[in-house]
Amino acid sequence: MGKLRVLINNNQDVCKVPTGIRLLIKRCCKAVLQMEQFNDDVEVSVSFIDNSQIKKLNAEYRNKDVETDVLSFQMCEGDKYEKDAEGVVILGDIVISFEKAVKQAHDYNHSIFRELAYLTVHSMLHLLNYEHENGGLEAVRMREKEETILNKIGLTRDATYVIFDDEN
Repeated sequence: MGKLRVLINNNQDVCKVPTGIRLLIKRCCKAVLQMEQFNDDVEVSVSFIDNSQIKKLNAEYRNKDVETDVLSFQMCEGDKYEKDAEGVVILGDIVISFEKAVKQAHDYNHSIFRELAYLTVHSMLHLLNYEHENGGLEAVRMREKEETILNKIGLTRDATYVIFDDEN
């Protein structure tokens, strides 16, 4: 595998970003690229935003005036990826509603680490041209890859949980 540059920005102030999240995001990106045997040098951008910001982006780029958890913006046409002056493949941008991720972690009764890892892996697969919108075999294939990668980095579905302060 080539070099990996992950640019992570926290552009929200609704939720505190726990220690270790940046390293987790990088591990997820690397695991996807390794599984897909993507051998070029790569850059990907990951931004944390809030629900109102992601709702605006979802409306602008997907014509869906609702909050979502993650959006992927590819920097390619078909299988041809954009490269910078140094020959580094610019995969694209991942935008995660940190606020929505925290809620989903609570709703699904797992850790914020598991939720952010899932959203990152899911979005990375989108950047590599995987789709699930039409359902069927494409969706099953993508879901299987997501779980395989999460298992590889130690975030199995049954091994992740969270205890909330109000549940003492």
